[in-house]
Amino acid sequence: MSLEFIGFIGPQEGSESLAPRSSQQVDVAFVKAFAQAQEYGGFDKALLAVNTSAPDSLVLASYAAAHTSRLGLLVAHRPGFQAPTFAARQFATLDQLSGGRASINVITGGDSGDLQRDGESVADKDERYRRTDEYLDVLKKTWTSEAPFDHQGKYYRIEDNLTQVKPLQKPHIPIFFSGASDAAVEAAAKHADVYMMWGEPIEDIRQRIATVRRAAAKYGREKHIRFSLSLRPILGATEQEAWARAERILENARQQVNQPEGWRRFKEGAKTNVGSERLVDFSRQKRVHDKRLWTEIAGLTSAAGNSTSLVGTPDQVAEAALDYYNIGVTTFLFRGFDPLRDAVEYGQELLPRIRALVAQQENAKTSLAS
Repeated sequence: MSLEFIGFIGPQEGSESLAPRSSQQVDVAFVKAFAQAQEYGGFDKALLAVNTSAPDSLVLASYAAAHTSRLGLLVAHRPGFQAPTFAARQFATLDQLSGGRASINVITGGDSGDLQRDGESVADKDERYRRTDEYLDVLKKTWTSEAPFDHQGKYYRIEDNLTQVKPLQKPHIPIFFSGASDAAVEAAAKHADVYMMWGEPIEDIRQRIATVRRAAAKYGREKHIRFSLSLRPILGATEQEAWARAERILENARQQVNQPEGWRRFKEGAKTNVGSERLVDFSRQKRVHDKRLWTEIAGLTSAAGNSTSLVGTPDQVAEAALDYYNIGVTTFLFRGFDPLRDAVEYGQELLPRIRALVAQQENAKTSLAS
């Protein structure tokens, strides 16, 4: 199975445990350095997230693309706030400008408060996923159609559309899909190239992969869809050092969450988001699952996003990642609490170890089969 690593590009350096280091909402020097550090470190892609209070992810991706040559740009996108044909042109243009490095991360659910701040008119979550299904049908048709097409659906009515700008990637730009509800799984089964999950215990991830594969089988896609896991690795020279660092991160995060001017979204995440609810529930069960899956940040922040960690030495974390690989996860999204420093450390210490373990295991399988 192919192995892929995704990093993260934000507009300024900061995290749940780290106050923003710049007063600039878009720290141009940081965005450039962050993107280049991850490209140099061997990341295949970097995620640019979406949030109503944050700078626009697609514009940031264009800037990052201009200052890198290989790093893929995984741009988070909320369907329903613009016409799918318009979004198709934007992403196709980014794919052209970047030399075929664009991907789309479709975010339908998420925090309903954040959705409403952008004027979401569809209150029912399942209906939003039905709209996303139609949205993606139109998006892909816009990318691939060589003749004018019409579309008459429940949510979109389009006549005589022929978009001249097409993605470089064929048949279309890769679609990453996030969402843990039943409605999300159904939409992902039909459309996703990669289904994205937050870090949960091994057996729960195994069950989710099986559920998505069963749903994808209805569309003949059970072997096509791949799986991504998002985690916040915390590394130390020894296991003791790694756990001590985790405790410092937790204490700093407590201070950040309690600041009245910051991180209000962390207090809303689990109220309306199935994925967040799952992580909060795991945090209530125990602070550490499996060998080293740490959940306390998820509990503190209501799991408003990727918030569970693998804690240990680089070798220990790589071995834990291999356990997920062995149940079907082939893409890992790693983001640190000290973003730039951690990205460099991941590139130096973690990614090579995971690649080596996977290569060693796959070579052993090949030798046994021959």
